[in-house]
Amino acid sequence: MAAMAPTLAAGITAEAASTEITDLPSDLAKAIEEYDQATFRNDIAALGALVADDYLLVNSDSTLQDKPSYLADFTVPGFKLDPYVMEDPVMKIWGNAALTAGRLHLTWTQNGKRQNRLVRIAHVWVKNDGRWRLTYTQLTRVT
Repeated sequence: MAAMAPTLAAGITAEAASTEITDLPSDLAKAIEEYDQATFRNDIAALGALVADDYLLVNSDSTLQDKPSYLADFTVPGFKLDPYVMEDPVMKIWGNAALTAGRLHLTWTQNGKRQNRLVRIAHVWVKNDGRWRLTYTQLTRVT
């Protein structure tokens, strides 16, 4: 779970990057906001709908997680991610594919202990059947 915790932020929070998020297609901006809110609420049903079935997560320690493994991490009792701010946002759109990326200082509670980590995060979103879904996430620890 500790390796996975930094992956729990998909996009750009409205407070942190309201100018940048408005540059995204409205349906993608909505999917990112829904993902962020589901992440903060540990809402597995909503996350399951927003993450593609073939989702792949590359953790900051280079381990891999698929969708079932990723969603299972949200069921750990006492796990709670704090709201985050995306810094240095990067957004690219290529038709039905998009990249959202940036730097995050994440804090969370796990097993009764406060944790924190600074990471660079990149998310790949793909639009299929009229819906944006998160298909890939990669994390790099900032040291």
